[in-house]
Amino acid sequence: MKNKIPTRIYLNEDEIPKFWYNLRADMKSKPEPMLHPGTLKPVTSDDLEPVFCKSVVEQEIDDTTRLIPIPDEILNFYQAYRPSPLVRAYYLEKALETPAEIYYKFEGTNTSGSHKLNSAGPQAYYAKSAGLTSLTTETGAGQWGSAMAMACDFYDLKLIVYMVKVSSEQKPYRKALMETYGADVIPSPSNTTETGRKILETDPNTTGSLGCAISEAIETAVKTDKCRYVLGSVLNHVLLHQTVIGLEAKTALEKYNIKPDIIIGCAGGGSNLGGLISPFMGEKLAGKSNTRFIAVEPASCPSFTRGRYAYDFGDTAKTTPLIKMQTLGNGFIPSANHAGGLRYHGMNSTLSKLYNDGFLEARAEVQTDIFDAAVRFMKAEGILPAPESSHAIKAAIDEALECKKTGEKKVILFGLSGTGYFDMTAYMSYRDKKMTDKIPSDADLERGFATIPQIPQNT
Repeated sequence: MKNKIPTRIYLNEDEIPKFWYNLRADMKSKPEPMLHPGTLKPVTSDDLEPVFCKSVVEQEIDDTTRLIPIPDEILNFYQAYRPSPLVRAYYLEKALETPAEIYYKFEGTNTSGSHKLNSAGPQAYYAKSAGLTSLTTETGAGQWGSAMAMACDFYDLKLIVYMVKVSSEQKPYRKALMETYGADVIPSPSNTTETGRKILETDPNTTGSLGCAISEAIETAVKTDKCRYVLGSVLNHVLLHQTVIGLEAKTALEKYNIKPDIIIGCAGGGSNLGGLISPFMGEKLAGKSNTRFIAVEPASCPSFTRGRYAYDFGDTAKTTPLIKMQTLGNGFIPSANHAGGLRYHGMNSTLSKLYNDGFLEARAEVQTDIFDAAVRFMKAEGILPAPESSHAIKAAIDEALECKKTGEKKVILFGLSGTGYFDMTAYMSYRDKKMTDKIPSDADLERGFATIPQIPQNT
């Protein structure tokens, strides 16, 4: 097949971004600062450093530095699997009979199978540089835990992963991969922490949540010498590291003078979505583009589409700072769907601000529909997508079919954040027609909203 635009647009190693892009520096209306839950004052580095590494704390609270240099050691780490390909989905376009051009940035070319390694590597590097010997973290579907296990093995750090209980049961091979890299994986909630024991006393049959797992990981980190906690999404320093996705995609598109009309990403905590859209969003904020940005989340955990924009805790035990975000409430426990990485009760503060200011759209999809889209994509493009990524695929297909109706030739870019080869239990459930769609009722949401702290809105 001869095409003016190649099926895969690759960058050279010397085109890997040398800086991370801090979108907050270009936002005239910036996200609200995190607050100390005791004083309700903006958190300081002294507040955060007992939990996080100093370097990521500096990145977290910096909303003025536009370009942050990537250390050479991290660039060397990235070169093991970056740059990742930008793919023109010719076969999907043909199958849909659409005039739209569809592109996807494929982040599943490393062993962890997802974009998560883009932040795991830097966080492990900063921990090692600070003289730490171990880290703790949480994981939902297992992509972040897998990536962190790989990074800790690379930098010779011990790792404890608290994995959401239902995900550890649904995805045993993810657990096996983490353990192969040397990580200690504990289903959460567990009896290894005070937080876990309290949660189990209240509900012995709970399926767990990312909020629960975060609480356990933080508790262990602060009680362990030379140990810190690392997070795979939600916080702004994680989104910052993930901007290598969008920066590479933007460079690849510019080689062929391609300007995307629509950019789509799946949304759980926000790292993949934010990493993909940030460089393009910066242009929109500057009035240089009219690109539409669409966040796609599961209908079972709809923090954008049905959540509230409020200050809330990032974890179930209420040990984190207060974050102004789209939230379902720190006590919300989502149903045990198969998109385990998209089961967080809140959303990144920067993305939440953009959504509330009208720069970002959002939609929610039920899981049977996203698996329909996943299989459709797999049969056309030959890649088995992760359930999380398939939310973006669903929206991309819908937008392409809308172009078919109208005859418009739009350029659609979406993030294929990972592969689904560890998710065969979910695909088997879908194939056998045993998969169900669970959407929280208004009463379910109200129970979660009741756990949001009452913070004066003018704080």
